Amino acid sequence: MDDQAHNTPSPAGLRQDLLHRAVRLRQQGTEQDRIQLVALSEQHPQQAGIAYQTAWIHDTLGLEAEAAPFYCRALELPGLSPEDRHGAFLGLGSTYRLLGRYQESLTTLRLGLTEFPDDAALRTFLAMTLHNAGESGEAVRILLLVTAATSADPQVQQHRRAIAHYADHLDETP
Repeated sequence: MDDQAHNTPSPAGLRQDLLHRAVRLRQQGTEQDRIQLVALSEQHPQQAGIAYQTAWIHDTLGLEAEAAPFYCRALELPGLSPEDRHGAFLGLGSTYRLLGRYQESLTTLRLGLTEFPDDAALRTFLAMTLHNAGESGEAVRILLLVTAATSADPQVQQHRRAIAHYADHLDETP
């Protein structure tokens, strides 16, 4: 009886095995892998990590409309690592933008920024969506702040304070 108990994976071990399988399928990235991931996600609808991998493979294959519900499920369920949560916010926000669903993209990216407030990638995708939504002034402001904060270019670094200042004063003239 003890040997059988030692060979039975724990619930956490089983979840980890399923997630590793999902990651392998997503990394392989073929249409057949996508079909298998969808089936795995349907078999385990409460596994956020599997939903995230399923969303990601859809994005990789250019199937953004099919990716969105899996990203939503992944974000609604508990259990995603911070890195995967970040990826899900970025993926869903980008997906909504590509689909022309700008308000949903803005909402998603702003929600992601509440969890990851200084994240340059989320802020950059927010700027792209703001531009698409007709808010180019705010988009440029965000991009200037991201550039000032993250650029390793020596000339940008030399003028970092001025760039950050003008982000909020771009339309002012003497």
